[in-house]
Amino acid sequence: MKKDIIIDCDPGQDDAIALMLAFAALDKINILGITTVAGNVQLKMTQRNARLICEKLGVYDISVFSGCEKPLFRNLVTAEEYHGENGLNGIDIFEPKIPLQDKNAIQFIIEELKKAESESISIIGIGPLTNIAMVLLQEPHLKKKIKEIIIMGGSYFEGGNVTAAAEFNFYVDPHAVQIVIDSDIPVTIFGLDATHQARVSKKIRHEIDDLPETVATDILKVSIDYFASAYKEIYGQSEPPIHDVLTIAYLIEPGLFEGRKCNVSIETTSELTMGASVVDYWNLTNKKKNVNWIDKVNSEGFFELLLNRIATLKEN
Repeated sequence: MKKDIIIDCDPGQDDAIALMLAFAALDKINILGITTVAGNVQLKMTQRNARLICEKLGVYDISVFSGCEKPLFRNLVTAEEYHGENGLNGIDIFEPKIPLQDKNAIQFIIEELKKAESESISIIGIGPLTNIAMVLLQEPHLKKKIKEIIIMGGSYFEGGNVTAAAEFNFYVDPHAVQIVIDSDIPVTIFGLDATHQARVSKKIRHEIDDLPETVATDILKVSIDYFASAYKEIYGQSEPPIHDVLTIAYLIEPGLFEGRKCNVSIETTSELTMGASVVDYWNLTNKKKNVNWIDKVNSEGFFELLLNRIATLKEN
């Protein structure tokens, strides 16, 4: 039986690859809609970029909705240094013909949950979690309709990637993260501890270069090329992670990953460590274990899945 999912994203090259992997897995998942949030770049660009990827792949039957343009309480922080001023630098940018839906993202998620059966919809959060937190604040009783929330964000052993303490998605809207993980909904988190185990090595780059030439493989190649150059310039690292993509791979083949039930809290008060994910990895506090913290990744299997699936995508 296919999994009903909503993808909440802020494209972003790695979001674009995640969307493509989802489009290549429609035998396993049913995408109810794509919602966008401000994050990697401003909302006007993330909603355009989601529609642009859909149009490039000929995906016209999945609607895109625009959500929150800023975090719950903080000023928006963006990541053009990683993704370029358009969010998808390296990819040909144009205004898509696919329309943005009039209904906003929060309304859409609420309406889908209202008509769903209990514990039937998985929400994939691969940007700041503002939209998802707003749904839970506005209609808390609907959380019973959510099967799970799968998140890319946070870190523990790997430290931060936007400050010394914090990963970008959690730093942008830490209050939203805390609302989500305190919701009693099953939450699985792919932090940097997981995503840094699946870096694009030279060997993987060669395998990507050998893929048949299609719109999808071209997007994959140029996105990774741009991400790699950004990581080289910022961190001095030549093998970049492609963070968000792991969440979709988990939906398709969960056996590629292992996690540990942990209590996780988010720093929301100190500017020194704002957005840091405090992971009780060793169960020292005996607090309620509110998160499945992914800590092991079968990198070889992940990339085999990604490349094989992306290679099947053809423009309609």
